[in-house]
Amino acid sequence: MNANSPGLDTVIGGQSSTSPDEALALAAALEKDGERIKAIEALEGASAGGDERVLFRLAWLYDLCGEEDKAVAMYRECIDSDRPLVNAVMNLAVILEDRGDFVSAEKYLQMIVNTDPNNLRARLFLRDVQASKSMYYDEAEARDVAKQNALMDTPVTDFELSVRARNCLKKMEIRTLGDLLKVSEAELLSYKNFGETSLVEIKSMLTSRNLRLGQNLETQYHRVRAEVYEDLKDRASEEVLSRPISSLNFSVRARKALQILGVQTVGDLATRTEAELMGIKNFGSTSLDEVRERLGHIDLELRVLD
Repeated sequence: MNANSPGLDTVIGGQSSTSPDEALALAAALEKDGERIKAIEALEGASAGGDERVLFRLAWLYDLCGEEDKAVAMYRECIDSDRPLVNAVMNLAVILEDRGDFVSAEKYLQMIVNTDPNNLRARLFLRDVQASKSMYYDEAEARDVAKQNALMDTPVTDFELSVRARNCLKKMEIRTLGDLLKVSEAELLSYKNFGETSLVEIKSMLTSRNLRLGQNLETQYHRVRAEVYEDLKDRASEEVLSRPISSLNFSVRARKALQILGVQTVGDLATRTEAELMGIKNFGSTSLDEVRERLGHIDLELRVLD
């Protein structure tokens, strides 16, 4: 949005400002001759009087010359006067919005709209600023994400691994660090010629970087469970989902198995699959039927894989 030129004499409240004084006339003549710095000097000498038109013209010239901080200070001084110019408020909002100070920009634009609800330009700009407030961009977070992505794309050949470990990873088509974090210890050990020595070597390399095997799989798994839990809220209240599993009166065997799995609430149980439960030692079909029955009593069931 372009700044308003100082030729307009509108003020908030609909009244007109006083006629330009000699300083304004001189500044206008100097500007016409391309002497913008001298025009600023002429207005600076007259700014002590607090004339809104002088302050606005001076702020406008500061902004044109790249003196943004001075422009902001002068616009604020202009707005603090008894009859703040609408264009001064608008121009200040433009600068603040460019700086990312959406809260202050919104405050000044709201000042215009409250005084002149029919000011279409101010209303449209206010809407844009309010929308921008919800589009928060964390530069530091974005840098961290970029670094993390770059790390995940690092070829495994860049790390100090033995020839055997490298060859095995190559044959398993594990080419990047990100690929390596998607496999478990069991998957690596199940591959031909991949032994404990290579496993220890890889785990040590990952540990030195605060990483571990299967890490990305766990992240994906927890994300899926979180999505499933959100869907469960359409079928049961938060009160029901947050109940402890002890409220379902499971048998000792079933209860101990669920404790091993880390299941603590009804909602947590409903995000699990039959395969997860059956993978627990001593958890058989009888216990599975028991879980199904207890969940069925509250119109819930175990998660079914797509």
